Amino acid sequence: MKRKKRITNTICYVVLILMSIIWLFPFVGLVLQSFRGESGGMVAYLVPKEWSLKNYQYLFGGDGKFLKWYGNTLTIALFVSLLQTLVVICVSYALSRMRFRGRKALMNIWLVLGMFPGFLTMICLYFLLKTLGLTEAGAVPGLILISVASSGMGYYVCKGYFDTIPKALDEAAIIDGATRAQILYKMVIPMSKPIIIYTALVAFMAPWCDYIFASYVAFGYERGYNVAVAMTRWVWTNDYQGFFTRFCAGGILVAIPVTILFMCLQKYYVEGVTGGAVKG
Repeated sequence: MKRKKRITNTICYVVLILMSIIWLFPFVGLVLQSFRGESGGMVAYLVPKEWSLKNYQYLFGGDGKFLKWYGNTLTIALFVSLLQTLVVICVSYALSRMRFRGRKALMNIWLVLGMFPGFLTMICLYFLLKTLGLTEAGAVPGLILISVASSGMGYYVCKGYFDTIPKALDEAAIIDGATRAQILYKMVIPMSKPIIIYTALVAFMAPWCDYIFASYVAFGYERGYNVAVAMTRWVWTNDYQGFFTRFCAGGILVAIPVTILFMCLQKYYVEGVTGGAVKG
């Protein structure tokens, strides 16, 4: 039995290692190409013949556009993560703990609306933002507004987690004279760290990787681009051969913050997913 188990484990490890190599191969290629010093676009070899930091020097130096785009992306992601998490927590707590007229109807309506893809409303939202002056030069606050405005509809996982917290704690706190706000901030939130971190990470990722709607809102105004839109414009230019390695270097810089976040908060992320995946 021990020999059979050892053979089974060995096969599983070999399969997992092969899968990891296949999965990581594109990322390794991206890193290597970002350090390629010789000119030209895509080449037939993986390891650079000439190693150089000139691609990263171009991103941090030059005209400073990349830093502006990176700052736009970081600003949008941070504000959306903070505000969207706050809205989702409040909505989820209200639906989990309070009973009011129209509660079930509201949840059903949000459930049905959530089945429609968001890109169906892009044209309507664009003209709405244009009317408010939140396109092109105002693209950054416009993207923050749109991302936060409908965030309450994403209450499902967070509400499921709140449902697992005994309501007897709320009742005991109410007897002691605590308000609903005090119960939320002093009792529920401290016990809900995994789901809060999960919600914040998901909210951070959406604008960080957004391209389609961000390109609509910026509409050719360079200073309103986020990183995804700007780097796509790079590879669309006539100087594709010169911008390819810079594109790879930019991709590495974009991946670093997300990678660090997931590595540091992976434990809470998994707990949040599993803890909120219950019937409520």
